[in-house]
Amino acid sequence: MSPSEPLATSDAHGGRAVERQSVYVYEAPVRLWHWINAFSILTLALTGYFIGSPLPSVPGEASANFLMGYIRFTHFAAGQILAVALILRILWVFVGNVHARQIFYVPVWSGRFWKEWVHDVRWYAFLISEPKKYVGHNPLAQSAMFLMFTLPLFFMIITGFALYSEGAGRDSWECSLFGWVFSIWPNSQDVHSFHHLGMWVILVFIMVHIYVAVREDIMSRQSIISSMISGVFKDRED
Repeated sequence: MSPSEPLATSDAHGGRAVERQSVYVYEAPVRLWHWINAFSILTLALTGYFIGSPLPSVPGEASANFLMGYIRFTHFAAGQILAVALILRILWVFVGNVHARQIFYVPVWSGRFWKEWVHDVRWYAFLISEPKKYVGHNPLAQSAMFLMFTLPLFFMIITGFALYSEGAGRDSWECSLFGWVFSIWPNSQDVHSFHHLGMWVILVFIMVHIYVAVREDIMSRQSIISSMISGVFKDRED
């Protein structure tokens, strides 16, 4: 938290309103994880598309080409980076500030949370003209992040390693840890289809996420976008 400048904001976790102009919200590991996710997911989506819909042909002899092999390798490497980053991010939940935990749960037990959630829905639907300002994610953003990003991210990593285990073999650690997926969906194609669907869930979320971040930056007059670079929320009431 910045020791200076006050600004009227509301705490999304039920605390009283406070007066601050700038607040240090997103610590360096959280910001680093955000950008690792961005580049990894972009790589995974592009390579995953070509894995699902391979190029119709490549020039020259088949023995002289390894294009799809490179695409698959890039996909697997990006997936492993994503998985390691998620493990480290989960560890940071226990040592970071309160904002490091927001996207890993939804406080369904809180009446205030749901009251503010409804307010946020009305705000994003252009039914009201006055936003509430929060330190960190607002209730609607927190629930959307959890349901459309955090949970799908776990699902994609689990099913991704399960699919990888088919090539790695039954004696691989991937099969030992994730082979149980095929006891739920014995047909490998079903797992492929759900994995593909999960990609679209995350991509749709990312598109909405970018739109909402830009919208909030403009309409709420808070530094939503730059906060994921500097870590600091600032108000621009000028």
